[in-house]
Amino acid sequence: MIPATLHDCKIPRSHSRRLRIASEVEFDVCSSNTIKRFAMRVSSFVAAVAVLFAVASVAEAQSAPPASASCNLPHASGVQQRQLMSGGRERSYRLFIPPRYDGRTPLPMVLDLHGSGGTSAGQARNSGFEDVAAREGFAVASLQADAGRWNVPVRENRPDDVAYVGDVIDDVAAQLCTDKTRVYATGFSGGARMSSLLGCMLNGRIAAIAPVSGLRWPAPCTGRTIPVLTFHGLADPQNPYDGKAEGRGDEWLESVPDALAGWAGHDGCDPKVILEDPPGLLSTMRYTGCRDGAEVRMIRIDGLGHAWTRKEIDTTEVMWQFFKSHRLP
Repeated sequence: MIPATLHDCKIPRSHSRRLRIASEVEFDVCSSNTIKRFAMRVSSFVAAVAVLFAVASVAEAQSAPPASASCNLPHASGVQQRQLMSGGRERSYRLFIPPRYDGRTPLPMVLDLHGSGGTSAGQARNSGFEDVAAREGFAVASLQADAGRWNVPVRENRPDDVAYVGDVIDDVAAQLCTDKTRVYATGFSGGARMSSLLGCMLNGRIAAIAPVSGLRWPAPCTGRTIPVLTFHGLADPQNPYDGKAEGRGDEWLESVPDALAGWAGHDGCDPKVILEDPPGLLSTMRYTGCRDGAEVRMIRIDGLGHAWTRKEIDTTEVMWQFFKSHRLP
């Protein structure tokens, strides 16, 4: 409570004198002892308020989350080659940082995986994702498989590529201010099969996947629902749309529509697929009613072989628009 004013002094007006302060407000002044007591009460009150504010400030500082160190470090834009240790092996990847990166704004990130026998630099040219990233403002990590081939289906004597991808995510986050709710994975051919596996094994860290010319359903798969967009040429001789490529391993028997149905089941979608096939080269297969706002969709390109096309459809641009609409909960 605010201390009593000097007007609360119970002394005769004949024993008081008038004072005028700068504001021209008049008040009665009590005896010197009363003034001292009043001053002490004011001082105690002010001190108490100061302590309360100090305690509140400390509590607020303790409850506020510490800022990420990587969100306070400047970093040059452009392309750099990075090395890291993963599973006791030295691995590498290509990192693209967009222009105008300020070191504080969290960046989404796309993981871009090359096809079998390819390289990270070749996939960067193939997808053109770095051009889109420069305009839209996100990072691109183009990963490099051991000897150019991803460990999918998983073999025990091969590198653990799922762990390697997780290590790359961590390494980028240590260098850049990364939006960890907006990490996406794509890949071409063998990279598409690998990004399918990532959708199963790392769906707690990856918000959505978009394999090109190689979607697989790597059952059994647990974890959260994950949005899936895939592109496939109906004339693809390498990863046949209808599957049934006998003599090449069990993973080549699965058709692309069957793989899409597997993801729809995982995401709790309505089991009936919807086919939209207007005149022209492009048609769509999609599932609706998926849990948690997920979507499962395939864009088919009539007459297209084994390719990441930007002619019949701008695969990269459409994919980025899909990625932009999804994030981890």
